[in-house]
Amino acid sequence: MNQKHMQGCIVGINWGSSNFRAYLIDADAKVVDAMEAPAGIAGLDRDGMIRHMASVAVRWPGVTHVYACGMIGSNIGWIDAGYVECPVALGGLAQGLRETRIGEVEVLVVPGLACRRTRDNASDIMRGEETELFGLLVSRRLPQSGIVALPGTHTKWVRMDGGRVREFSTAMSGEIFDRLTAAGLLASIVDGPAHASPAFFDGVRAGVRRDAGLGTLLFGARAAVIRGDIKRSEGASYLRGLLIGSEVADARALFPELAEASIPLVGSGTVCALYAAALSHLDIDSHAVESREAIARGFAEMHALRLGSPA
Repeated sequence: MNQKHMQGCIVGINWGSSNFRAYLIDADAKVVDAMEAPAGIAGLDRDGMIRHMASVAVRWPGVTHVYACGMIGSNIGWIDAGYVECPVALGGLAQGLRETRIGEVEVLVVPGLACRRTRDNASDIMRGEETELFGLLVSRRLPQSGIVALPGTHTKWVRMDGGRVREFSTAMSGEIFDRLTAAGLLASIVDGPAHASPAFFDGVRAGVRRDAGLGTLLFGARAAVIRGDIKRSEGASYLRGLLIGSEVADARALFPELAEASIPLVGSGTVCALYAAALSHLDIDSHAVESREAIARGFAEMHALRLGSPA
């Protein structure tokens, strides 16, 4: 791509714990080029971060506005960009941008969001999702008020209020599933991927009922497979359902209005489909939201606010 085609473009980088994703974003907030590598912050030292940022400058020379969100701004990243306290709108997030230099590249790092929830007075934090959320809001793919779910490794349940992030809750269901089925006792009862089967819905109901604590229920899944109550081929489905069901029970307790609305689901299609099936089984409506270029829109809007003109 020549420099003429890059005029007016910015670079937005979503740099998480496991992956590095960089986007060349044009004046219409469209992604015109991208690069990706399994080079997350958790596996890089500072020299490694410099090398990856240098590769961005080589690929897109002459682009002077570079933004980055995610774990690059955490206490294990390049610079701790801190957190903006909720409730917050996009303008408040943009005001918290932190200037830094990674090697030879000047970068504006997006802060995370922090909240203290109304119902249980507990603290929570997010990094990376805030840029995607505001991108979806600006593109009118999310309601200005209501509950939004972002299923993934660390699923977020977010309460929006008048275009602001009011508060949110994080569940580590995805990471727990990945780790428990990769090694240890529960790995021995898993054969194949999770799907929305009768065993999955059995797990959802067990997770919601909470006849015992989650730790007890998880080991109970092993016992059920060993004793033949659940087929090994359904082990992953039952475990996934158990974790999602427990998570939905938490979300309903924290955000009672969840039961009365259609919940936007933002994330991987496969994972969102499992959440949609679980929610439907619990008589909660949901719908998938296209989010492919949402993070680009979020970066573009922050850039426009910084320049003083809406994108």
